Amino acid sequence: MIWLPVLGLFVGAAIGFVADVNIPAAYSSYLSIAIIAALDTIFGGIRASLEKSFDGTVFLTGFFFNILVAALLAFIGDQLGVDLYLAAVVAFGVRLFNNIAVIRRIVFQRVGHRRPRTTSGSNAGSTRTE
Repeated sequence: MIWLPVLGLFVGAAIGFVADVNIPAAYSSYLSIAIIAALDTIFGGIRASLEKSFDGTVFLTGFFFNILVAALLAFIGDQLGVDLYLAAVVAFGVRLFNNIAVIRRIVFQRVGHRRPRTTSGSNAGSTRTE
């Protein structure tokens, strides 16, 4: 089920590159925080899938809820005249990089278990004669 979030990421990126949509500068902070929140949710879904705890309902609700909360934070900050969206950028950024680090560890651990381990400098188990 790991392919679902990855497929969504690629389809969304492809649509974004193909579509000729111009975002006004006034909405750039909203869009940037929404993208970071979406990426956090996608990588969280990949992590959950690798840990065998993926739940589609949690993924979808988290995806939209994170985007809405992040956009709301940016909106409130704009109304107050404060760059409040930076708090969401930091929070989602930390979670994003944490999820990526866990994904990397899981993948390296699984790849490492598939390869036979050898001891360096030792001929233990060798059938070669000299």
